[in-house]
Amino acid sequence: MRALPLLVALVLSLAGCGAIPGLPYRPADPPTPSRAASPATSPSPSQSPSQSPLPDASATARALTVAQARTAMRTWVATYNAAIKKRKWWRSNARLDALFVEGALYEGVLERSREGFGWKPAHKPINPAGIPTIYVPRPERQPPAGDWFIAKATYRDTKGHSRPHLLAFLRSPGQSFRLAVATPLHWGQQMPKPLLDADGYITDMDDAMAAAVAEEYRNFWNGDRKKEGDSGYRLAKDSYSRKAFPQVNKGMYVGFAGRGSVFGFRTASGGMFFLFALLNDAKSVNNVLSEAVLVPKGSKAVQELGGSWFS
Repeated sequence: MRALPLLVALVLSLAGCGAIPGLPYRPADPPTPSRAASPATSPSPSQSPSQSPLPDASATARALTVAQARTAMRTWVATYNAAIKKRKWWRSNARLDALFVEGALYEGVLERSREGFGWKPAHKPINPAGIPTIYVPRPERQPPAGDWFIAKATYRDTKGHSRPHLLAFLRSPGQSFRLAVATPLHWGQQMPKPLLDADGYITDMDDAMAAAVAEEYRNFWNGDRKKEGDSGYRLAKDSYSRKAFPQVNKGMYVGFAGRGSVFGFRTASGGMFFLFALLNDAKSVNNVLSEAVLVPKGSKAVQELGGSWFS
């Protein structure tokens, strides 16, 4: 998984290459609107959702516990580590669909692009150190068509540095959890403490704020600076994206057409935490940006905690 500090080399290498043949652009079994993926935070119309009918919401009425989510993550990690040992694993759409959903499907785009340039595969095994921290919403706050959780796990990045990573997993009834978003935390940043209810579940996020913050990132990165702040929010002055943008926006950058689901919760200090991915148009698949951000209580300045290209 490519960390944001590598974005310049990656964008200059891939910008303008267009869609990668053989990898259909489709969020497999996209979530239906709900607290986890509300009308404000669900995938945008620019995506190509599956045409299969939505499952019965009662199929996911059972509660997802922290222990079950932690087990699901361990299962996914084992499946992922086994899959990337396969020769040209990124060429199998079935293998990609078994591992990834929404923005994380671009993991295959990344490796197919590297293959085209004659580069070695970038993906490395994930071996979490210690016990991952799990964030689970209340059962009634889960999407009718599935459920989700966020995990914080410490493991080595592609450069071999041990650092905390944030991962959002999503599943549809009858399927296993798949990775939807992933990003390492920026150096020096900490995951905010969530506001938990009496049963230990994370409390629901502000959907309107989630949509506005995700749109602000899209406004900012799409290069039209006149639109910056139109969402009502603005990237903090010390945001990592503010530092990286001038290096990227040199005529070769392709903007984002939409976003995937927004995952998040209220923080113990009264703010909001969001984890989401911005996506290219289906005809111009060359990058995806995953973001972990914090909006402090009473603030309109979005603080960037982590960011990663191609999830």
